[in-house]
Amino acid sequence: FSYIRLEKKSSPGTCLIKLKGIKVQTRAHIVVDGDVQGVFFRQKTKRQAEAHGVNGWVRNRGDGKVEAIFEGEEQDVKSLIEFCKHGPSAAIVTTVDVKWETYTGEFKDFRIRYA
Repeated sequence: FSYIRLEKKSSPGTCLIKLKGIKVQTRAHIVVDGDVQGVFFRQKTKRQAEAHGVNGWVRNRGDGKVEAIFEGEEQDVKSLIEFCKHGPSAAIVTTVDVKWETYTGEFKDFRIRYA
C-alpha cells in the first residue's frame, strides 16, 4: 500500500488515506566509487535487480567507477541502492551518488552493458 498525506489548511493535523493497489514507480541513476571493478559488482547487481524485479542496466566506466540506472517500484529500487552501498564481498565502496529521475518504463529487463 502507498499513502498520500493530505494537510488541511483550516485545521491543524494531517490525514492519511490508504490507496489499494497503487505502486510508486521510480528511477535512480547511480555512480558507485571505490574498489568496485573486477569484483563481480555488475553481475551481483544484475542478480539483485532481477530478484527485486528492477529493470535497467549496469556498466563499468573508464574512470574505475560503476554506473547504473534502476527502474521499478520505489522500495525495490531503494533496496538495490542499499545493496550498492556495500556491493559484493570483495568490493570496497567509498561513495554512492544517487540522482532520482522521472520513471520512463523504457527497460524490459536488467542488463550488463559493455563498453
